[in-house]
Amino acid sequence: MSSEAIKLEHITKVYKLYNRNRDRLKDSLGLTKKKCYTEHFALRDVSMEIHQGETVGIIGVNGSGKSTILKIITGVLSPTSGTMEINGRISALLELGAGFNMDYTGIENIYMNGAILGMTKAEIDAKIEDIIEFSEVRDFIDTPVKRYSSGMFVKLAFSVAAHLDSEIMIMDEVLAVGDMAFQKKCLDKMRQAAKQEGRTVLYVSHNMNTIRRLCDRCVVLDKGRIIFDGDVEKAIELYLSNTRDDWDESRTEFDLTDCRGRSPYTAGLARIDAVKLLDKQSAVYAQGEKLRLRVRISTDKAYADLRLRVELRYSDDTPVGTMPMVSLGWCG
Repeated sequence: MSSEAIKLEHITKVYKLYNRNRDRLKDSLGLTKKKCYTEHFALRDVSMEIHQGETVGIIGVNGSGKSTILKIITGVLSPTSGTMEINGRISALLELGAGFNMDYTGIENIYMNGAILGMTKAEIDAKIEDIIEFSEVRDFIDTPVKRYSSGMFVKLAFSVAAHLDSEIMIMDEVLAVGDMAFQKKCLDKMRQAAKQEGRTVLYVSHNMNTIRRLCDRCVVLDKGRIIFDGDVEKAIELYLSNTRDDWDESRTEFDLTDCRGRSPYTAGLARIDAVKLLDKQSAVYAQGEKLRLRVRISTDKAYADLRLRVELRYSDDTPVGTMPMVSLGWCG
Protein backbone atom coordinates (compact mmCIF):
# COMPACT_ATOMS: atom_id res chain seq x y z
CA MET A 1 0.00 0.00 0.00
CA SER A 2 1.28 3.48 -0.83
CA SER A 3 2.71 5.59 2.00
CA GLU A 4 0.70 8.50 0.59
CA ALA A 5 -2.73 8.81 2.16
CA ILE A 6 -3.74 11.75 -0.07
CA LYS A 7 -2.17 12.87 -3.34
CA LEU A 8 -3.46 15.85 -5.31
CA GLU A 9 -2.00 16.77 -8.69
CA HIS A 10 -2.82 20.07 -10.40
CA ILE A 11 -6.30 20.34 -8.89
CA THR A 12 -8.32 23.29 -10.19
CA LYS A 13 -11.89 24.17 -9.28
CA VAL A 14 -13.70 26.81 -11.36
CA TYR A 15 -17.20 28.14 -10.72
CA LYS A 16 -19.26 29.87 -13.39
CA LEU A 17 -20.91 33.04 -12.10
CA TYR A 18 -23.96 34.19 -14.02
CA ASN A 19 -25.55 37.64 -13.77
CA ARG A 20 -28.97 36.30 -14.74
CA ASN A 21 -30.67 32.94 -14.22
CA ARG A 22 -31.72 32.80 -17.86
CA ASP A 23 -28.06 32.99 -18.88
CA ARG A 24 -27.38 29.92 -16.74
CA LEU A 25 -30.24 28.08 -18.42
CA LYS A 26 -29.11 29.04 -21.94
CA ASP A 27 -25.55 27.94 -21.21
CA SER A 28 -26.67 24.64 -19.64
CA LEU A 29 -28.86 23.80 -22.64
CA GLY A 30 -26.24 24.89 -25.16
CA LEU A 31 -28.54 27.55 -26.62
CA THR A 32 -25.83 30.18 -26.89
CA LYS A 33 -22.23 30.26 -28.04
CA LYS A 34 -21.66 33.56 -26.29
CA LYS A 35 -19.81 33.45 -22.98
CA CYS A 36 -22.42 34.72 -20.53
CA TYR A 37 -20.59 34.11 -17.28
CA THR A 38 -17.45 35.04 -15.42
CA GLU A 39 -15.10 32.45 -13.97
CA HIS A 40 -14.18 32.25 -10.30
CA PHE A 41 -11.19 30.06 -9.44
CA ALA A 42 -11.74 28.53 -6.00
CA LEU A 43 -8.56 26.48 -6.49
CA ARG A 44 -5.74 26.99 -8.98
CA ASP A 45 -3.31 24.18 -9.86
CA VAL A 46 -3.05 22.76 -6.33
CA SER A 47 -0.66 19.84 -5.84
CA MET A 48 -0.06 18.26 -2.44
CA GLU A 49 1.00 14.97 -0.88
CA ILE A 50 0.01 13.90 2.63
CA HIS A 51 1.57 10.74 4.01
CA GLN A 52 -0.01 8.19 6.28
CA GLY A 53 0.10 9.21 9.94
CA GLU A 54 0.73 12.89 9.23
CA THR A 55 -1.27 15.64 10.93
CA VAL A 56 -1.54 18.53 8.48
CA GLY A 57 -3.16 21.90 9.09
CA ILE A 58 -4.63 24.01 6.30
CA ILE A 59 -4.94 27.73 7.00
CA GLY A 60 -5.77 30.87 5.04
CA VAL A 61 -8.08 33.85 5.03
CA ASN A 62 -11.77 33.41 4.19
CA GLY A 63 -12.21 32.59 0.53
CA SER A 64 -8.73 31.12 0.12
CA GLY A 65 -10.07 27.66 -0.84
CA LYS A 66 -9.74 25.69 2.42
CA SER A 67 -13.25 24.23 2.52
CA THR A 68 -13.23 23.63 -1.24
CA ILE A 69 -10.12 21.46 -1.05
CA LEU A 70 -11.62 19.41 1.81
CA LYS A 71 -14.86 18.88 -0.11
CA ILE A 72 -12.94 17.70 -3.16
CA ILE A 73 -10.88 15.26 -1.07
CA THR A 74 -14.05 13.84 0.54
CA GLY A 75 -15.87 13.60 -2.79
CA VAL A 76 -18.51 16.22 -2.02
CA LEU A 77 -17.24 18.28 -4.97
CA SER A 78 -15.57 17.25 -8.23
CA PRO A 79 -12.53 19.18 -9.48
CA THR A 80 -12.72 21.01 -12.79
CA SER A 81 -9.34 19.55 -13.70
CA GLY A 82 -6.52 17.59 -12.09
CA THR A 83 -6.21 14.15 -10.55
CA MET A 84 -6.53 12.83 -7.01
CA GLU A 85 -5.53 9.61 -5.24
CA ILE A 86 -6.93 8.62 -1.85
CA ASN A 87 -5.63 5.56 0.02
CA GLY A 88 -7.95 4.71 2.89
CA ARG A 89 -11.44 5.33 4.17
CA ILE A 90 -12.31 8.90 5.14
CA SER A 91 -14.35 10.13 8.09
CA ALA A 92 -15.05 13.83 7.88
CA LEU A 93 -16.74 16.64 9.76
CA LEU A 94 -17.07 19.49 7.27
CA GLU A 95 -20.15 21.39 8.40
CA LEU A 96 -23.10 20.96 10.73
CA GLY A 97 -25.56 18.52 9.20
CA ALA A 98 -23.19 16.93 6.69
CA GLY A 99 -23.65 13.16 6.61
CA PHE A 100 -26.55 13.15 9.08
CA ASN A 101 -30.25 12.61 8.52
CA MET A 102 -31.97 15.23 10.65
CA ASP A 103 -35.07 13.05 11.20
CA TYR A 104 -33.04 10.11 12.52
CA THR A 105 -32.12 9.76 16.17
CA GLY A 106 -28.54 10.03 17.35
CA ILE A 107 -28.15 6.26 17.57
CA GLU A 108 -29.62 5.75 14.07
CA ASN A 109 -27.20 8.28 12.61
CA ILE A 110 -24.25 6.47 14.20
CA TYR A 111 -25.23 3.22 12.48
CA MET A 112 -25.93 4.98 9.19
CA ASN A 113 -22.49 6.65 9.15
CA GLY A 114 -20.80 3.37 10.02
CA ALA A 115 -22.62 1.64 7.15
CA ILE A 116 -21.51 4.38 4.74
CA LEU A 117 -17.91 3.64 5.74
CA GLY A 118 -18.47 -0.04 4.98
CA MET A 119 -18.55 -1.25 8.58
CA THR A 120 -20.71 -4.18 9.65
CA LYS A 121 -23.31 -3.91 12.43
CA ALA A 122 -21.08 -6.00 14.67
CA GLU A 123 -18.15 -3.61 14.13
CA ILE A 124 -20.34 -0.61 14.98
CA ASP A 125 -21.76 -2.43 18.02
CA ALA A 126 -18.21 -2.81 19.34
CA LYS A 127 -17.67 0.96 19.22
CA ILE A 128 -21.12 2.30 20.03
CA GLU A 129 -20.53 2.69 23.78
CA ASP A 130 -17.28 4.64 23.24
CA ILE A 131 -19.02 6.95 20.74
CA ILE A 132 -21.92 7.71 23.07
CA GLU A 133 -19.69 8.23 26.10
CA PHE A 134 -17.34 10.60 24.25
CA SER A 135 -20.21 12.61 22.75
CA GLU A 136 -21.67 13.58 26.16
CA VAL A 137 -25.23 13.34 24.72
CA ARG A 138 -26.23 9.98 26.19
CA ASP A 139 -29.51 11.36 27.58
CA PHE A 140 -30.56 12.45 24.07
CA ILE A 141 -29.15 9.61 21.96
CA ASP A 142 -32.68 8.35 21.10
CA THR A 143 -33.89 11.86 20.19
CA PRO A 144 -34.02 13.03 16.53
CA VAL A 145 -30.91 15.15 15.92
CA LYS A 146 -33.02 17.97 14.47
CA ARG A 147 -33.88 18.76 18.09
CA TYR A 148 -30.23 19.00 19.16
CA SER A 149 -28.55 22.31 19.87
CA SER A 150 -25.59 23.14 17.62
CA GLY A 151 -23.22 22.23 20.46
CA MET A 152 -24.85 18.83 21.05
CA PHE A 153 -24.89 18.16 17.33
CA VAL A 154 -21.19 18.83 16.82
CA LYS A 155 -20.31 16.71 19.85
CA LEU A 156 -22.08 13.69 18.39
CA ALA A 157 -20.82 14.37 14.86
CA PHE A 158 -17.20 14.58 16.01
CA SER A 159 -17.52 11.50 18.18
CA VAL A 160 -18.84 9.51 15.22
CA ALA A 161 -16.08 10.75 12.90
CA ALA A 162 -13.35 10.08 15.47
CA HIS A 163 -14.36 6.57 16.56
CA LEU A 164 -15.54 4.81 13.40
CA ASP A 165 -12.92 2.84 11.49
CA SER A 166 -11.22 5.12 8.98
CA GLU A 167 -7.63 5.73 7.99
CA ILE A 168 -8.12 9.45 7.29
CA MET A 169 -9.82 12.04 9.54
CA ILE A 170 -10.78 15.39 8.03
CA MET A 171 -11.96 18.21 10.30
CA ASP A 172 -13.17 21.64 9.25
CA GLU A 173 -13.52 24.51 11.75
CA VAL A 174 -16.93 23.37 13.00
CA LEU A 175 -15.33 22.53 16.37
CA ALA A 176 -15.60 26.24 17.19
CA VAL A 177 -19.28 25.55 17.98
CA GLY A 178 -18.39 23.34 20.95
CA ASP A 179 -17.44 24.53 24.42
CA MET A 180 -13.77 24.97 25.41
CA ALA A 181 -13.59 21.74 27.42
CA PHE A 182 -14.96 19.70 24.52
CA GLN A 183 -12.62 21.40 22.03
CA LYS A 184 -9.65 20.32 24.17
CA LYS A 185 -11.10 16.82 24.35
CA CYS A 186 -11.41 16.73 20.54
CA LEU A 187 -7.84 17.95 20.01
CA ASP A 188 -6.54 15.28 22.37
CA LYS A 189 -8.53 12.64 20.48
CA MET A 190 -7.18 13.79 17.11
CA ARG A 191 -3.64 13.81 18.48
CA GLN A 192 -4.17 10.27 19.77
CA ALA A 193 -5.58 9.19 16.40
CA ALA A 194 -2.47 10.48 14.62
CA LYS A 195 0.30 9.59 17.07
CA GLN A 196 -0.97 6.33 18.57
CA GLU A 197 -3.33 4.91 15.95
CA GLY A 198 -1.35 6.04 12.89
CA ARG A 199 -4.33 7.76 11.26
CA THR A 200 -3.91 10.70 8.89
CA VAL A 201 -5.47 13.95 10.11
CA LEU A 202 -6.29 16.95 7.93
CA TYR A 203 -7.39 19.94 10.01
CA VAL A 204 -8.70 23.39 9.03
CA SER A 205 -9.01 26.17 11.61
CA HIS A 206 -8.68 29.92 12.13
CA ASN A 207 -7.45 29.25 15.67
CA MET A 208 -3.67 29.16 15.38
CA ASN A 209 -3.29 27.86 18.92
CA THR A 210 -5.04 24.60 17.98
CA ILE A 211 -2.95 24.38 14.78
CA ARG A 212 0.20 24.68 16.92
CA ARG A 213 -0.96 22.03 19.37
CA LEU A 214 -2.12 19.48 16.83
CA CYS A 215 -0.23 19.77 13.55
CA ASP A 216 3.32 18.81 12.57
CA ARG A 217 3.02 20.42 9.13
CA CYS A 218 0.97 23.30 7.76
CA VAL A 219 -0.26 24.42 4.33
CA VAL A 220 -1.16 28.06 3.66
CA LEU A 221 -3.70 28.84 0.93
CA ASP A 222 -4.20 32.24 -0.66
CA LYS A 223 -6.68 32.92 -3.47
CA GLY A 224 -6.87 29.25 -4.33
CA ARG A 225 -3.12 28.63 -4.49
CA ILE A 226 -0.68 27.00 -2.08
CA ILE A 227 1.79 29.71 -1.05
CA PHE A 228 3.53 27.71 1.68
CA ASP A 229 3.83 24.07 2.75
CA GLY A 230 6.07 23.20 5.67
CA ASP A 231 6.97 24.30 9.20
CA VAL A 232 3.96 25.19 11.35
CA GLU A 233 5.38 28.36 12.94
CA LYS A 234 6.56 29.74 9.60
CA ALA A 235 3.14 29.00 8.10
CA ILE A 236 1.37 30.81 10.95
CA GLU A 237 3.69 33.80 10.64
CA LEU A 238 2.92 34.06 6.92
CA TYR A 239 -0.83 33.70 7.53
CA LEU A 240 -0.88 36.39 10.21
CA SER A 241 1.11 38.77 8.01
CA ASN A 242 -1.57 38.38 5.33
CA THR A 243 -4.38 39.14 7.78
CA ARG A 244 -3.01 42.39 9.16
CA ASP A 245 -2.14 44.26 5.95
CA ASP A 246 -4.65 46.98 6.83
CA TRP A 247 -3.55 47.34 10.45
CA ASP A 248 -2.30 50.81 11.32
CA GLU A 249 0.67 50.32 13.67
CA SER A 250 0.82 54.04 14.43
CA ARG A 251 -2.50 54.04 16.29
CA THR A 252 -2.23 54.55 20.04
CA GLU A 253 -5.82 55.59 20.80
CA PHE A 254 -8.87 53.38 20.30
CA ASP A 255 -12.53 54.40 20.45
CA LEU A 256 -14.61 51.44 21.66
CA THR A 257 -17.99 53.11 22.03
CA ASP A 258 -19.43 51.05 19.16
CA CYS A 259 -17.76 47.81 20.22
CA ARG A 260 -20.29 45.00 20.55
CA GLY A 261 -18.24 42.94 22.98
CA ARG A 262 -19.46 43.54 26.52
CA SER A 263 -18.44 42.08 29.86
CA PRO A 264 -20.64 39.14 30.92
CA TYR A 265 -20.15 40.19 34.55
CA THR A 266 -21.73 43.65 34.38
CA ALA A 267 -24.37 42.82 31.74
CA GLY A 268 -23.55 45.97 29.79
CA LEU A 269 -23.95 48.31 32.79
CA ALA A 270 -20.23 49.13 32.76
CA ARG A 271 -18.45 49.73 29.44
CA ILE A 272 -14.94 50.49 28.27
CA ASP A 273 -15.37 53.43 25.89
CA ALA A 274 -11.76 54.24 25.02
CA VAL A 275 -8.21 52.96 25.46
CA LYS A 276 -5.00 54.98 25.07
CA LEU A 277 -1.48 53.54 25.00
CA LEU A 278 0.80 55.69 27.16
CA ASP A 279 4.44 56.56 26.39
CA LYS A 280 4.16 54.98 22.93
CA GLN A 281 4.40 56.25 19.37
CA SER A 282 3.07 53.01 17.91
CA ALA A 283 1.12 49.92 18.94
CA VAL A 284 4.13 47.61 18.52
CA TYR A 285 5.68 46.21 21.71
CA ALA A 286 8.99 44.40 22.10
CA GLN A 287 9.32 41.33 24.29
CA GLY A 288 9.53 42.38 27.95
CA GLU A 289 8.36 45.95 27.29
CA LYS A 290 5.91 47.37 29.83
CA LEU A 291 2.36 48.08 28.72
CA ARG A 292 0.77 51.22 30.20
CA LEU A 293 -2.85 52.03 29.42
CA ARG A 294 -5.37 54.74 30.14
CA VAL A 295 -8.91 53.33 30.07
CA ARG A 296 -12.14 55.34 30.03
CA ILE A 297 -15.11 53.55 31.56
CA SER A 298 -18.75 54.62 31.65
CA THR A 299 -21.44 53.10 33.88
CA ASP A 300 -25.21 53.22 34.13
CA LYS A 301 -25.17 53.18 37.90
CA ALA A 302 -22.79 53.66 40.81
CA TYR A 303 -20.49 50.78 41.76
CA ALA A 304 -18.90 50.54 45.20
CA ASP A 305 -16.00 48.39 43.98
CA LEU A 306 -15.68 48.08 40.21
CA ARG A 307 -12.82 45.81 39.12
CA LEU A 308 -10.91 45.65 35.85
CA ARG A 309 -9.01 42.73 34.35
CA VAL A 310 -7.13 42.95 31.04
CA GLU A 311 -6.50 39.83 28.97
CA LEU A 312 -4.01 39.96 26.10
CA ARG A 313 -4.37 37.78 23.01
CA TYR A 314 -2.65 37.38 19.67
CA SER A 315 -4.67 38.28 16.58
CA ASP A 316 -5.44 34.56 16.17
CA ASP A 317 -7.12 34.61 19.62
CA THR A 318 -4.29 32.71 21.32
CA PRO A 319 -3.97 33.89 24.95
CA VAL A 320 -0.74 35.75 25.79
CA GLY A 321 -1.31 36.74 29.40
CA THR A 322 -3.70 38.28 31.92
CA MET A 323 -3.17 41.36 34.05
CA PRO A 324 -4.13 40.85 37.71
CA MET A 325 -7.54 42.19 38.71
CA VAL A 326 -7.40 45.90 39.59
CA SER A 327 -9.89 47.59 41.89
CA LEU A 328 -11.10 50.94 40.52
CA GLY A 329 -12.95 51.92 43.70
CA TRP A 330 -16.14 53.98 43.45
CA CYS A 331 -17.41 54.56 39.89
CA GLY A 332 -20.54 56.11 38.54
